[in-house]
Amino acid sequence: MSLDLDQALQTYIAEARELLQDMEDALLRLEVDPNDADTVGAIFRAAHTIKGSAGLFGLDPIVSFTHIVEDVLDRVRDGDVAIEANLIAVLLESGDHMLHLVNVVAAQGGQLDAEAIVRENGLRVRLQAYQDNSEVSHVVQTEKEIPLQSSGGGLVETDNWHISLRFGQNVMRDGMDPLSFLRYLSTLGEIVSITTMFDALPLADEMDAESCYLGFEIDFKSEADKATIAGVFEFAREGSLVHILPPHSKLTEYIELIRSLPESETRLGEILVATGALTQQELESGLSEQQTSARPDGSTTPLGEILVEQRSVEHEVVQAALDKQTQSKDSKSKESRYIRVQADKLDELINMVGELVIAGAGVSLLAQRVSDNSLQEAASVMSGLVEEIRDGALRLRMVPIGETFNRFQRVVRDVGRELGKDIELIITGADTELDKTVVEKIGDPLMHLVRNAMDHGIESASIREAKGKSAKGTLRLNAYHDSGSIVIEIVDDGGGLNRDRILQKARDRGLIAPNVTPPDQEIYNMIFEAGFSTAEAITNLSGRGVGMDVVKRNITALRGTVSLDSAVGQGTTVSIRLPLTLAIIDGFLVGVGKSSYIVPLDMVQECIELTEADRQLTRERSYLNLRGEVLPFVMLREHFEIESTGARRENVVVVTCAGQKAGLVVDELMGEFQTVIKPLGKIFSTLRGISGSTILGSGEVALILDVPSLVQQAVNRESQHVSTKQIPHQLSCS
Repeated sequence: MSLDLDQALQTYIAEARELLQDMEDALLRLEVDPNDADTVGAIFRAAHTIKGSAGLFGLDPIVSFTHIVEDVLDRVRDGDVAIEANLIAVLLESGDHMLHLVNVVAAQGGQLDAEAIVRENGLRVRLQAYQDNSEVSHVVQTEKEIPLQSSGGGLVETDNWHISLRFGQNVMRDGMDPLSFLRYLSTLGEIVSITTMFDALPLADEMDAESCYLGFEIDFKSEADKATIAGVFEFAREGSLVHILPPHSKLTEYIELIRSLPESETRLGEILVATGALTQQELESGLSEQQTSARPDGSTTPLGEILVEQRSVEHEVVQAALDKQTQSKDSKSKESRYIRVQADKLDELINMVGELVIAGAGVSLLAQRVSDNSLQEAASVMSGLVEEIRDGALRLRMVPIGETFNRFQRVVRDVGRELGKDIELIITGADTELDKTVVEKIGDPLMHLVRNAMDHGIESASIREAKGKSAKGTLRLNAYHDSGSIVIEIVDDGGGLNRDRILQKARDRGLIAPNVTPPDQEIYNMIFEAGFSTAEAITNLSGRGVGMDVVKRNITALRGTVSLDSAVGQGTTVSIRLPLTLAIIDGFLVGVGKSSYIVPLDMVQECIELTEADRQLTRERSYLNLRGEVLPFVMLREHFEIESTGARRENVVVVTCAGQKAGLVVDELMGEFQTVIKPLGKIFSTLRGISGSTILGSGEVALILDVPSLVQQAVNRESQHVSTKQIPHQLSCS
């Protein structure tokens, strides 16, 4: 039983973190559109769920603090508290503290430290002001002030109160009988009609006998006031939903009630009847009319249209119910599409698939050696299936980069306010997917780059206006796929980098020879060098490159590259290129002497034979003529110092990196190969041109080439021997 409770607690922690992230996103949206009632409701439900679930595990610190947040949100939802900047700020900080409570109290089972207690006390005082201040201006909802005028008027013609009641699952555990509330209600008047709502009822084998899953839609006739009727359910309000509409309520109030009902597959008519906007007789009349009427194309007339024509219900209410149905279907569909799986189980699956790929390569090799056609055919079929399993397993671990991008909405808001700058974050390419392990490790470098762009890239409003720019700065996060990699761009419209100052500093430090002037992009990339002082590399901005060497090191550890481009007065673009996965790739196997190497297949453009004439020329220069195009190359035999008498035939593998080309000269082309990436030990971490290793079907080890590094080496080498007219510097891909 303890294991089950522990699993349930871990599930709560994961869901609480997701809900808090949703709360933060919703609060940022609410800051832009304060009149979005749906967003307010979503924030309230998230806080309510976190508090209710925390109570099940006895996490009293979470329950106690979240209860105050929930109460303030309830007042916002009722229109008693206005949405303004200070409220958004305190709710965002409260969300941060709730996350801290979840991490410390729930995940670690610990107690708050002194700093956290002081922070919580301060938040409680600030939240209390919104609970006690009766003079806080109300949120004005225009649609509630202006009566609706449509086919049947703006009011629902009924003399009865309508009560929508959803009991919390713990009501019976708390010692209360749901029916006792209904019996008590009947002492205040007459229950005209009551409909039991059992949408939340689970399957029999999932049902807990101590939990309450029922709700009720009640038409109630009474002379009592709303406060008295609400008092009936006072002790059940904890964890329950109670909505009370007085007689002759506005249609907009019924619309709001329809939208707030728990999601279900309730039919349109049932929703309207359940909310009191339509009588059962009117529904039956509409259904009868629907059966006898048909459109010219043979389709059935929608029930909503019939009810509006009969003046039984207003068009706005019908539309709200239709929206509710769509929301219900989308919610159910979303629930059925996802299943929560622990990350370590996925990692174990990927590892097993990797071993399967290696074993499959061994079987294929044996089949070729014995020259058995039937065995070779069977091995080929198995290889195809293994490839499908590999692709399917990798897709399981692919997640949209947008989940990472959206976290920076809060960062941009807070840092912008701290710096006194108005900065807008624009996100594009959020649906671009990459491996979960890559997403987790790219977060910190991205955070550093975003903060630097805001702090030292985007100017203050006064400076921007003096330059003729908009006072509001713009920061863009973009992602897209390119040649089997993912490219992430951080673009700001700030002041840019001072090229001449960076060049001079690089020369002073001996990074660039005095008589050499590299292309601009190579100069800008100097700020990624360890210890490069960007305080002197930028005119009126300082510190932009502090820690940039760490950023580059972290990205390189992911087998990625980072480059920087800038224009004075226009802004700076940082481009990060990462592999889609760190586990398994399609490779192209090549041989040099007795050694084997893997080239990532998505970077291979073509393979050509090195002619005898070209072989003679390679002794004099380090580039080839590829159909009139200059192609720098790397002799892998020389690069890795392989002892060999030289092959009778050599080939060039033409590879691309960021749209630029280079050639890798090898002895043998051995074809495509499914590559399971094995990391190199720390002792080999400084080895240039190698990004990892893999195991061949024969059991031998093959090294995976770091193509971006090799291309950069080819370009740099050629630029030292040939003028810029012969070899364009733009061939650099870093």
